[in-house]
Amino acid sequence: MVREYRSETLERTLRTLHAAVPGIIASVIVNIDGLLVSAYPPGDDDNYEENPTSSPQVAAMAATLIGLAERTLGRLAQGDLERLLMEGEDGVMVVYPAGRAALAVLVRKDVKVGMVLYAASRARDDVMKILGG
Repeated sequence: MVREYRSETLERTLRTLHAAVPGIIASVIVNIDGLLVSAYPPGDDDNYEENPTSSPQVAAMAATLIGLAERTLGRLAQGDLERLLMEGEDGVMVVYPAGRAALAVLVRKDVKVGMVLYAASRARDDVMKILGG
């Protein structure tokens, strides 16, 4: 039996997410400290324009956004964060907390958000199982 490394399992989860929803530009898994755990498509450390979400700066920003959203919801007594949705002129980014990590998905503006939310929430559940959180 061939055993798959955790990093390979995480990348397969992201590949499956991309296959489920055409129009996903990129997705990343970051830990709560803002360090990149996995990215799809895999980034090139020397060329962040190819996949901007795989840059260490974007990983750190996603973790910061999750932290701010959790603190804000806590302060307003609105319960635990389920997801963070940001819409821009050219696209949408959804970030799901996943235990001690987060899943961030960048999507073209013309994609149906409901499909993204469903597929990303399932991917988040897989990430939590893989990372044990």
